[in-house]
Amino acid sequence: MTVTSKKIILLCTVFAFYCSAKAQTAPDSSTKHSPLKTISDAQYKALINGDDISGMSLAAELNHYPLPEKVLKYKFEVDLSPIQVSKITAIAKELHRKKLEMGLIIINNERTLDSVFHYHRLDNGSLIFYANRYGLYQGELRNAILQACLATRGLLSEQQIKRFEALHKAN
Repeated sequence: MTVTSKKIILLCTVFAFYCSAKAQTAPDSSTKHSPLKTISDAQYKALINGDDISGMSLAAELNHYPLPEKVLKYKFEVDLSPIQVSKITAIAKELHRKKLEMGLIIINNERTLDSVFHYHRLDNGSLIFYANRYGLYQGELRNAILQACLATRGLLSEQQIKRFEALHKAN
C-alpha cells in the first residue's frame, strides 16, 4: 500500500469516527431519514433501530431455532420458567445491543465508501479494504443473530419449541 493510500485510509477512518459521534448525538432521530444517498430511508431506519430486514435469522428460524424476542412474546403460552425468561431476556437484550452497534458501524463504513468516491480519494487497496469491511460487518451481525437463536434453543424443551412454533404460525 502506498503512502497516499495509507493517508486516505487514515483520513477516512477519522472522518468515520467524527460522523459516528455526530450520529450518536443527533437531537432528533425519530424521523429516520437516511443522511446517505447510498442507503434508503428503510435501510437506514432498520440499521438505526436494530431491525433485521434482510432475513438474517431465517437459517435458524426455519430449522427450529427461534429468535429470543419472538419466544418472549409467548412466554406465558409456552410456559417459560422465571429462569428461562431471565436468560432469554438477557440474550434478547444483548442481541439488540449488538444490532444497534453493528448498524452504526455499517452506516459509518457506507459513509466512508461514499466519501472516498465523492472526493475521488480512492485506489484499489482502499476500495478492497472498505468493501471487505462491509462484508465483515454483515457477517458479524448475522453471527450475533444466529448465536442468539442457538442460545435460545438451548434453553427450551422440545415441547416448548413445538408450542412456540404452533403459536407463532397461527399469528
